Amino acid sequence: MSLRAELIRAIADARDRAVTDGSLAIPSDVELPAIGLEKPAKPEHGDWASNVAMQLTPVARTAPMRIAQIISDHLDHHPAIAEASIAAPGFLNLRLDPRWVAGQVGPILDVEPSYGRETTTHPRSINVEFVSANPTGPLHVGNARGAFVGDVLSRVLAAAGHQVTREYYFNDFGAQVINLGLSVLARRHSTDLPEDGYHGAYVEELAAEMPDELALRAAETPDDAGILIGRWASERVRAGIEASLARLGVTFDVWKEESSLHDEGWVERAVTRLRESGHIHETDGATWFRSTDFGDDKDRVIVRSNGQPTYFASDIGYVTEKFDRGFSELIYIWGADHHGTVARVRNAAQAMGYDREAVRMLLIAWVRFVRDGAEIPMSKRSGEFITLDDVLNEVGVDAARWFFSSRAYTTGIDFDLELAKKQGNENPVYYVQYAHARASSILRIAADAGLAPDASSAGELLSHPAEQALVHHLLDFPDALAQAAERRETHEVPRYAYELATAFSAFYRDCKVLTDDVALSSARLALVDATRSVLANVLDLLGISAPDSM
Repeated sequence: MSLRAELIRAIADARDRAVTDGSLAIPSDVELPAIGLEKPAKPEHGDWASNVAMQLTPVARTAPMRIAQIISDHLDHHPAIAEASIAAPGFLNLRLDPRWVAGQVGPILDVEPSYGRETTTHPRSINVEFVSANPTGPLHVGNARGAFVGDVLSRVLAAAGHQVTREYYFNDFGAQVINLGLSVLARRHSTDLPEDGYHGAYVEELAAEMPDELALRAAETPDDAGILIGRWASERVRAGIEASLARLGVTFDVWKEESSLHDEGWVERAVTRLRESGHIHETDGATWFRSTDFGDDKDRVIVRSNGQPTYFASDIGYVTEKFDRGFSELIYIWGADHHGTVARVRNAAQAMGYDREAVRMLLIAWVRFVRDGAEIPMSKRSGEFITLDDVLNEVGVDAARWFFSSRAYTTGIDFDLELAKKQGNENPVYYVQYAHARASSILRIAADAGLAPDASSAGELLSHPAEQALVHHLLDFPDALAQAAERRETHEVPRYAYELATAFSAFYRDCKVLTDDVALSSARLALVDATRSVLANVLDLLGISAPDSM
């Protein structure tokens, strides 16, 4: 449990004791609000501040200042809390005991590297489907953003204690695959590309690599040539995508083909469920889902009048197949251009009897790749795009991961290539990695001098403001992880890493680690070691290396 969660529990217990002894008159049938607890903007207001009194004012029918005082009076002794005070208009402010704070260095080291993990009290089985770019060309930096978001989210959820399955949905069924096949065939025979064909050197490479046997089969069955060659070509592209993702450190537990949803009957099962629940109608020879029953602006076609299933048919089959595997939550990481699909898929899930809230779509904002201030356009069909491999070749895996992970997925990114390549403090990933390397170096130098970390006296010795600030940041890690997992949003993780590195730099500047005082040096070395451990932990969550020297 994080410190924040412990303090919230202490406040809740104080509230409940006040209700039990009649100090607070709150009806028993009232649903109490979740207790708010945040760090105040001004240090003089304490280490933590709660607005619990103002939250309870409507139900307790008492002035918030009075409620805050009552809760303060009922706070049971918690070793972390040195003082509770009241501030207008009704905040309950908590100040932590500096000796207790410093004394947490030892417990942090005792459980490394698991410190801060397993924070959830309600573990779930979660399917995270991400990337899932159509296998019609190499991954460009636009659709590759889903790889960064999905991988870090999966790492965070798993670290928090959830069971996570990483999944890639492989579209081998649609018109785009056929167009890819026809494009390869056209390049093979040096003929004009189809109207919606694909350009780029990779198409010519596929044409050159196509087996003669496959070309003969395509010539014998010209009506099926597009899908025949398209599926072969898409498998080749898929292998390249998988290799690029592996280079990035992204792997998947499941690669799921769209065709399997039809071949294995999942689409048919989904349609049957909808039909049995009364949410299907047949109009103009087509099969429709009554999405308007759930607030949609129009019903949605599942099977066209020509008997061909729509992409939406695959979506609902996929929902059924995933829940049948036993997942309690489905997370889809999609591009922002899929906005119109969200409601209809969730509507269908609800119509089939599944929990609508267990189907979550995270829509990723755009990425603009900028070089020398000019945006580079990206389009697979035109062949003008920057691939993921291009970026990794130029800036490296660590910098790419940091820059893609450090912004909320709903926020667009201008990828600053030149900044990502800089080897200095202005580059945030370099700054954080350097903090880890510096901590490792201090520990090596100390070991050579015969000194070792010892946290046994940390509570008495680590009282300097820079030491206290650094331990406070270490204590924030479990909550940073817990909140990232709870919100299904991870951009606060790199921010936490940067702030921890900044606190460590201030400590290094203000507190000499290796001194003539052996006990103080050993306590400070323990703090350095704890910082090194947490930095390595958080960098691992981001999939970024933690170098011992730089």
